[in-house]
Amino acid sequence: MKKLLFVAWATAVMAGVSFAADPAVGFWISVDEKTGKTTAGWEIYLENDGLLYGKMLSVTGFPQTQVAAACKESYKGFPVSGKVNQMRVVGTPWIFRLRQEKAGQWSGGSIINPEDGKMYKCKIIYHKADGGKYKADTLEMRGEIGLGIGRSQFWKRASQSEAASLR
Repeated sequence: MKKLLFVAWATAVMAGVSFAADPAVGFWISVDEKTGKTTAGWEIYLENDGLLYGKMLSVTGFPQTQVAAACKESYKGFPVSGKVNQMRVVGTPWIFRLRQEKAGQWSGGSIINPEDGKMYKCKIIYHKADGGKYKADTLEMRGEIGLGIGRSQFWKRASQSEAASLR
């Protein structure tokens, strides 16, 4: 019985360590795939429910107090209570409830574009720097409307201060 309890405990600890060490977790700079310009600083993080979330820490070209007025009042599964169209763009979790497929790969959640209020299915894939296609650690953020139709942005790894200081 003691052996079984130890194995269960060790498994739980290792599962927690694998989530904590996931390479997608951290600070990122989003880059518009069409223009190549920096758009926002993000924090991608795990919640106690074991799901992945992401919130903007700063945004370029808009006041940091900008409200997401183009959004609807509510969205299915949105993780924060209140009227979404009255929330600030910075500090709100626009990426939510992604489940881990394997280390560095998450899906099954949603992302909302606060600029136009549209909600998409979301996938995140971490790409380690390989000296080839990925010169630096990169986060592929993919929003889809269904059947694999969507678009990807490729985000750059950043420090917390870099992600929080864009204007």
